[in-house]
Amino acid sequence: MAPVPRANRRRPESPPRAPLGRGVDRTVSGPDGDWVVRELRGTTSEKTYTCPGCRQDIPPGTPHLVVWPSRGTFSPGDGATERRHWHRACFGARGRRF
Repeated sequence: MAPVPRANRRRPESPPRAPLGRGVDRTVSGPDGDWVVRELRGTTSEKTYTCPGCRQDIPPGTPHLVVWPSRGTFSPGDGATERRHWHRACFGARGRRF
């Protein structure tokens, strides 16, 4: 007797993903203020950045965060001169470091 093929199952809806290399902006509040945080997968990183939390390099291709002060809007130029590249763990621990 031949095996019976399984019926196709619907996959659950997943949230839309950001285009490759681009993150989705979100606001994070903390004792040090409100920050716009963009998660980068690292696939488009071509430069080495220095994390302000640990002062270690973030090499090209490494997933990390781009963070800048929130001004209440999400315009691309908002805080562009104040953007900093952080390791995820370093940004999460920023209140305990200093």
